[in-house]
Amino acid sequence: MLRFVAFVSLGALALAACSDSRAAREEIRVVGSSTVYPFTTTVAEQFNNARPDMKSPVIESTGTGAGIKQFCAGVGPQFPDMLNASRRLHRSEYDDCQANGVREILEVQVGIDGIALAESRSGPGLSFTVADIYRAVAANPGGKPNTARLWSQVNPSFPAIPIQVLGPPSTSGTRDAFVELILEPGCKAAVPEAEALKKSDEEAYDMMCTRVRNDAAYVDKGENDNLIVQNLVTNPNAIGIFGFSYLEENMGRLKGSTLNGVAPTYETIASGAYPSARPLYLYVKKQHIRPIPGMQAFLDDYVAAWGPDGPLVRKGMIAAPREVRQRSAEIVKRGIALDPAVLK
Repeated sequence: MLRFVAFVSLGALALAACSDSRAAREEIRVVGSSTVYPFTTTVAEQFNNARPDMKSPVIESTGTGAGIKQFCAGVGPQFPDMLNASRRLHRSEYDDCQANGVREILEVQVGIDGIALAESRSGPGLSFTVADIYRAVAANPGGKPNTARLWSQVNPSFPAIPIQVLGPPSTSGTRDAFVELILEPGCKAAVPEAEALKKSDEEAYDMMCTRVRNDAAYVDKGENDNLIVQNLVTNPNAIGIFGFSYLEENMGRLKGSTLNGVAPTYETIASGAYPSARPLYLYVKKQHIRPIPGMQAFLDDYVAAWGPDGPLVRKGMIAAPREVRQRSAEIVKRGIALDPAVLK
């Protein structure tokens, strides 16, 4: 688990006179997505530099799924204040929050990311379609167990080298987004009857289109995306799946893999040409904003950092469209709670 702690005190928790939260910590605590982690730590560093008298925020990279469980577990100092998420909350997760007393939640889109496919600079330079990735990574392509071991079995134009895809675990929002944005479209491109199957037999559709194989062809590398980067450098035949920011930070060692003829770049992801753009979120417990020192200031710092010329873009985030940034800034300023009717 990655963890950012700068000058964190282990002092006792301070009581706060607030009807919504029984006690307050001295430091802000954020859990969740490994993709959003470097952006939130950048904001935390700026927050701490501007306010050296305050305790540094504690940011933990737990993965979106594990972070949601912690975030939704309750209200009070033993529970996180904010959640980094590389996908949107599901309605069932929101309902879990409500059941545990987490009543008002701010949903703040902080930017955009793309799920990039990448390989070593000395790799074979394969150019994929979403159907190629589906045939290589799906557990049951076409409804049958995946027996492909070589890329040449996926596409005759590819070399006869072993399929080895390094990617996120099932608890990761990046994995969820990969399934939604690449695997499912690949299934529909490779299997003409997939769309009709989704309407007639959702369970069979999920088995065929959304399950990732669990043999040596797909290697779960946990929530540490830097580990995937390191493994790609030492294994030139492997393909990695992670957030675009990790590719951009390592362009000297890695190269992006084209998908449907488009290479992953800031411009192609921002425009939607690269078929894996996704919004990135920060979820905030409104009940914690007043009792936890510095939370509103931290959120204001986030707003100031996410513009096209801001430090988060320099870190690898893709700035959201202006109207999205304006709406998110308004949510932060006015404390506008998420309407669960928009969730699926």
